Amino acid sequence: MNSRKQKVIETAHHLFIEKGYNATSVQDILDGSGISKGTFYNYFPSKSELFIAIFRSLYKKINEERAAVLIGKELSDIEGFIKQLELQMIFNKQSNMLILIEEVLVSNDEELKKFIKRIQLLSLRWTYGRFIDIFGESKKPYLLDLAAIFLGMMIQMNHYNQLAQSVGSTEKNIIRYCIDRIIQILTETSTSGVQILDPELIDTWLPNFRNHHHQCHNDLLQSILALKKATNKTFCGSNQRERAFELIDFIQDELLQPSKPRRFLLDSTLQTLMSLYPAQAQDAIEHFEANINACLGQLDNDI
Repeated sequence: MNSRKQKVIETAHHLFIEKGYNATSVQDILDGSGISKGTFYNYFPSKSELFIAIFRSLYKKINEERAAVLIGKELSDIEGFIKQLELQMIFNKQSNMLILIEEVLVSNDEELKKFIKRIQLLSLRWTYGRFIDIFGESKKPYLLDLAAIFLGMMIQMNHYNQLAQSVGSTEKNIIRYCIDRIIQILTETSTSGVQILDPELIDTWLPNFRNHHHQCHNDLLQSILALKKATNKTFCGSNQRERAFELIDFIQDELLQPSKPRRFLLDSTLQTLMSLYPAQAQDAIEHFEANINACLGQLDNDI
């Protein structure tokens, strides 16, 4: 994404928080970002598409941060999961994601409502996938139920904790409290065999969603973080740095999109990317290439 388009996204995000989504006009965004109407519509067909771009940008960032937490940790490590959720709660507060979601859900924009519902389902799927990592495949029949209960519990506990203005209850305390309750419920439900939601429903709700919970995708996101750090050191703010980031982001988006990645584009983009780097940065990019190939191999097994 070029820097000008990113500036429009950041300006609109700020305005949506300050004035509200419905009260912010396209002209407000043009004035704040210093672009023409033609440039705006070249980037975004509508204000609602811009809102979607903001959430995609935020979702991508939190995915990268959650992946970084797991570097050097086992997927089954519950402390890593707690840290991921703590980061996400702080991120949600800083970006005002929940406030923006609430405004859209009471609006008349059906396109945005549909998009927000998908975001909520993706959150459910991510939580369900992490529960499988932590509690194991043998508990899988009960884990979609527990993911739904857990998310509802977290939202309500966080809401009423803020209402009470409780000083002692930190994000981590709330998360740990809710996880302890989930462990108790899991013990009871797995013993009784009670199940409400069939885990296969998640594939019905997200029919075009490709599984992003393979270990190879965590490894890919971690190698992207390492490559971006190496890129910062190598190019120090030059135009080549921005070009490298654009190519890295393109490869990531292509690999994690719902449909099958276009390998000819991945190959040509990777070759262009590799040509930018001097010898001292080759280790990071070779590690990135290895993880790309691992993901492609995993996708072949999924088809």
